[in-house]
Amino acid sequence: MADPRSLKMSSGLKLAIRTAVLAAVVAGCSPQPGARPPMSVQAEQPRQEAFVRSLDTVSTLEATKEIELASQAGGRVQQVLVQGGDSVRAGQLLVVLDQTQLRADVAALQATAETDAIAYRRFQGLVSQGAATALQRDEVRARAIGSQQALRAKQADLAYKDIRAPISGVMGDLTIKPGDVVQAGTPFSRIIRNEQLQARIDIPANQAKAVATGQRVQLLDGLNPRPLAEGRINLIDPGVNNASQTLLAKAAIVNPRGLLRNGQRLRTRVILGAERQWAVPFAAVTRSFGQNFVFVVGTLQDLERDPGKADLAALRRLPKGTLLALQKPVTLGPLQGDLYPVLSGLNPDDRVIASGSIGLRHGSPVQLKR
Repeated sequence: MADPRSLKMSSGLKLAIRTAVLAAVVAGCSPQPGARPPMSVQAEQPRQEAFVRSLDTVSTLEATKEIELASQAGGRVQQVLVQGGDSVRAGQLLVVLDQTQLRADVAALQATAETDAIAYRRFQGLVSQGAATALQRDEVRARAIGSQQALRAKQADLAYKDIRAPISGVMGDLTIKPGDVVQAGTPFSRIIRNEQLQARIDIPANQAKAVATGQRVQLLDGLNPRPLAEGRINLIDPGVNNASQTLLAKAAIVNPRGLLRNGQRLRTRVILGAERQWAVPFAAVTRSFGQNFVFVVGTLQDLERDPGKADLAALRRLPKGTLLALQKPVTLGPLQGDLYPVLSGLNPDDRVIASGSIGLRHGSPVQLKR
């Protein structure tokens, strides 16, 4: 008859064995590192595209037609007929100065001129009748001419009391109001025409050799990728500003819709030329801690040369020939359309993963879509 203690030990041993076998089965069914199905991706080799070489800087706009308004005569302001921001036409009456004294002077001179003209006509008749000498007639004639000239001069002074717009445009801020006394020649406002502007472009001195007349200029607002307006460089100053170490270039800007204003400061792009460079699509680029990366298709041997944080032990258990995603740091130029120019970090024969890169890590198994 068996010992009950040996039976109990035998039962416990069997239970332990069954538990160990079950644990082994479970462990065998658990996914191993790297056993996840490869991600399906599309890859393509870099291709050469024409990229624009440009210089980004800033510029200040100035109106090519901007007039400072000042009275040619001093006096007290009687009427201000416009406000800042009003559109005015050439010849439009803007401001009226007090004319009381001048009008009285003009009326007196006009009466004198008429009297002298009548006297001259009378003396012409007297001379023809022999009742006056030619010398007397000439004296009266000189007096009549002098009266007319004095009248015209005073009428001109009176006209200066009406301040009119010399050009069509938009009024700037007015610094006068009715009752103010203005001095001759003291500016009180401006008329600006924004249809034609000039961009004063600040070119860094170290880029001076790259800039030339005729190059395209684009004005940008920083929000819309499309330019607000374009023009071409028509002047390059020969000297460099000592304080800012910039070179002044000017470009004529057409502004038919009036979106731009005199004095406005904008981001400006000077198109220096174009050249062919290797390109990668926007969707292929990832960014981390200020560094741009792309994933390329490689092998385990490629990964072993730069494993990073990849689990090489797990990856070595994958089937032979498994393709892997390799993360490569790249230096890129500015995005143009949906392509980045590659400045460094990529080889022409690299197969860049253009889609399906979300969730990839350095060393992730991949399979190419057919």
